[in-house]
Amino acid sequence: MPWTLMEKIGYSDDYWGNNSIQTYIKLHQNVNIDQFQKTIQYYLRKHTDTKVANFIQPIGDQWLYSKFTAQGKPTSPRIIMVRSFIAIACLILLIASINFMNLSTAQSEKRAKEVGVRKVVGASKKLLIGQFLTESMVISFISGLLSLLITLIALPYFNELVSRELVIPFDDLLFWAAFAGFILVSGILSGSYPAFYLSSFLPTKVLKGKYLHIQQTFNPRKILVVSQFCIAIILIVTTLSIRRQIKHAQNRETGYNKERLVSIVDQGDIRKNSLLIKNELLSSGIAKQVSRTSAPLTKTMSFNYMEWDGKPKDDNTIFARMGADENLVKTAELELVAGRDFDLTQFPTDSGAMIINESAAKVFNFDDPIGKTVVDGRKWHIVGVVKDFIQESPFSAISPLVIQGAFSGTQVTNIRLNDHVSTSEALTAMEKIFKAYNPDYPFEYSFVDRNYAEKFKDFQQLGTLSSLFALLTIFISCLGLFGLTAYMAENRTKEIGIHKVLGASIFKIMRMLSQDFVLLVVLSCLVAFPIAYYIADQLLSEYTYRIAITWDIFFAAGLGALIIALLTMSYHAIKAALINPVVSLRDE
Repeated sequence: MPWTLMEKIGYSDDYWGNNSIQTYIKLHQNVNIDQFQKTIQYYLRKHTDTKVANFIQPIGDQWLYSKFTAQGKPTSPRIIMVRSFIAIACLILLIASINFMNLSTAQSEKRAKEVGVRKVVGASKKLLIGQFLTESMVISFISGLLSLLITLIALPYFNELVSRELVIPFDDLLFWAAFAGFILVSGILSGSYPAFYLSSFLPTKVLKGKYLHIQQTFNPRKILVVSQFCIAIILIVTTLSIRRQIKHAQNRETGYNKERLVSIVDQGDIRKNSLLIKNELLSSGIAKQVSRTSAPLTKTMSFNYMEWDGKPKDDNTIFARMGADENLVKTAELELVAGRDFDLTQFPTDSGAMIINESAAKVFNFDDPIGKTVVDGRKWHIVGVVKDFIQESPFSAISPLVIQGAFSGTQVTNIRLNDHVSTSEALTAMEKIFKAYNPDYPFEYSFVDRNYAEKFKDFQQLGTLSSLFALLTIFISCLGLFGLTAYMAENRTKEIGIHKVLGASIFKIMRMLSQDFVLLVVLSCLVAFPIAYYIADQLLSEYTYRIAITWDIFFAAGLGALIIALLTMSYHAIKAALINPVVSLRDE
């Protein structure tokens, strides 16, 4: 719509510190973006005394990069989420590859003689490496096809979880090229170490039964077990930190009573009949209080620079701003620290008055803010100070806020429902009133408590997805540990039989089989804890209002990993301990 419309409704002004309006620029194809950035960078400084610079951002980046540093560099928790999940996906693939390497090398004794015979009959090391890499890539190819099938089945549920409509682009050649490349890289990554390890066996030793000596010279399985449990523990710590952060923010004091508070945005004739609607809502007993604002209480309208007596020259504070007519403090049940609420009946000049929050009062640094004047293109006199209340992210610090009087314009009706009227009855009666004064539009409303709950949506999705990925990582790690325990128990069957003949108890045998892996899990904790702390701290660093990462998170993660490992190993350990020694030793 044309800017002349803003002039007609009184929303246009000549104040260069007004950030209410976003400017969109369509550039010609041949324009150099970097040069254009330099051209407009100091545009604002030509018209004001501020030291703030302008910068541009591609419109396609606005969702992922919705916040900016003081230097104008884009950032946002959303892009951090995306990068985090890419990293987690890579880590899960890495664990699967580690399992493949681990189990392949664990079973190398069974293939040692095969390698020896092949080398004796003339097979080169390159040929053997090619054989093992081919086997790995075939497994990777089959896994890729299965993954597509699983993705097709799981995608609708995943879309519901993340509130997005994602599809697999089967008609995109680039997708298939990337998919094939991914399978190839995964196959080579997983099969590389087993291929080089198995192809290095000397036929003169393995065919003489001296393979065990080779196996004991260097055992990579311990390093691989530590690696995968490190990743699992890091994800557990990160998930626990996110869960605690969500709970911490949800328990934060909002600064107003969001229960039984309804917001209705202007459409049609609501603004024209706002006073009549307000009077009828109050007289009918549906509403306890009614107040109009320029934006819903869970959002700030815009951000402005302000001028005041005694302002430091280097102060570039941007204030959150919203407008209100009267009784906002009573309607939202804000806590007054000083002064009073807007009251247009008793004080008609309150149309040009201002209520500020505690954060704004600290910036203004007045000895007594009541009665002082603040300028943002027009003069506003302060009549009240309210306790800080949350409008933006519950995870961030509260911005300095100015609530300007009716001159600033209003377009949202906020209704505090009467406690003696049920919600369903109140909504039915409200619909009749609004339809009477605005018959051409549907009755649309929202509850403030639900709007506030939406602020946690992104972070709750992050917590849910992190939990799912952590469980998947633990499951894959346990699969590897389960296979290694089975192989170890099979190789030590005769040793276990001898121990039982000599009087060893089932518990002692279980301890013998498990103690090496328990030590590896403990070592994994020691390696993973500092890495997990750094990652969790970086993930939460975007949020000003955040938790401290305490020792109990690490204790819970370590204990959980240890219990999971013991439960995974217990099946094969108990099974091996219960075997009759007559059976295990009968061929001796």
